[in-house]
Amino acid sequence: MDIKIYHNKRCSKSNAAMKALENQNIHFTIVNYLENPPSVQELKNILQMLELKPLELMRTNEEVFKEKVKGKNLADEELIVAMHENPILIQRPIIIKGNKAVIARSEEAIDSIIYRNSFNRHCEA
Repeated sequence: MDIKIYHNKRCSKSNAAMKALENQNIHFTIVNYLENPPSVQELKNILQMLELKPLELMRTNEEVFKEKVKGKNLADEELIVAMHENPILIQRPIIIKGNKAVIARSEEAIDSIIYRNSFNRHCEA
């Protein structure tokens, strides 16, 4: 089954997730999402796999969040468009395997998607 990682090379958690996959000899495809942002539909699919609302996938400490999102009453669709237009807002790394995904900020989260049939999609330890 294909594995995809939405990766930011400047993010230590993202680099750690890639290294963990490499150390386990797992083949994966890298999506440099800052250079090639996911489409609005791809973001909707990712949100569905993660079972998250758009705001839950956003990095709320980013300056662009404070400028464009914070304090505004934006609909989910508008939040998704904001992530597409400003991909720095997207939590990372995201690993997708089939129709399942995790925000892979811990070894547990990575293992949960690679080795288990049931897992917590929000493992962020």
